[in-house]
Amino acid sequence: MSNGSSNWIYEALRRHEAPLLRYATALCGATLAPDVVQDTFLRLCRQTPEDVLDHVTPWLFRVCRNRALELKRNDRSETSPDVQVPVAPPPHASAERQQLLSLALYALDELPAKQKEVVLLKFSGELSYREISEVTGLSVSHVGVILHEALKKVRSNLRERGVLATEPPTPTAAVATKRRAL
Repeated sequence: MSNGSSNWIYEALRRHEAPLLRYATALCGATLAPDVVQDTFLRLCRQTPEDVLDHVTPWLFRVCRNRALELKRNDRSETSPDVQVPVAPPPHASAERQQLLSLALYALDELPAKQKEVVLLKFSGELSYREISEVTGLSVSHVGVILHEALKKVRSNLRERGVLATEPPTPTAAVATKRRAL
């Protein structure tokens, strides 16, 4: 492979390695994730640009997902839940922010596996609904429903823990409060 023809692979590696590693870690754990991502990019190297370039992001995540699930099925030593949410708060975060992040990740971890996967693909992988649909095999509208329900559950969980206000103010309530203040 010549240097010119491999540039698209280097660009895909640069752009997608970190999100794929987070996604693979969530699916199969930190032990197997690097192998999953390596296998994903090795498979990409065997593709021609014409075969995948117009849909490389969903292709990479689909290959990563399939490989992670395959390795997880074959690995009996790790007894982790279906999907684990990797926790890696930035080093400059305050203790309060770390605590809020931990609570949010805990709420996310309590979601059913399919909802967690869709949330991870959307926010960690930064995939569109269409791309998530291509990765998971769900319809685009079903992706939207699953994401909506997942975020509703996370918000509810955070409200129960006192992290969020009990109910968001309705537009009419906000206007009424503002009028009373005047």
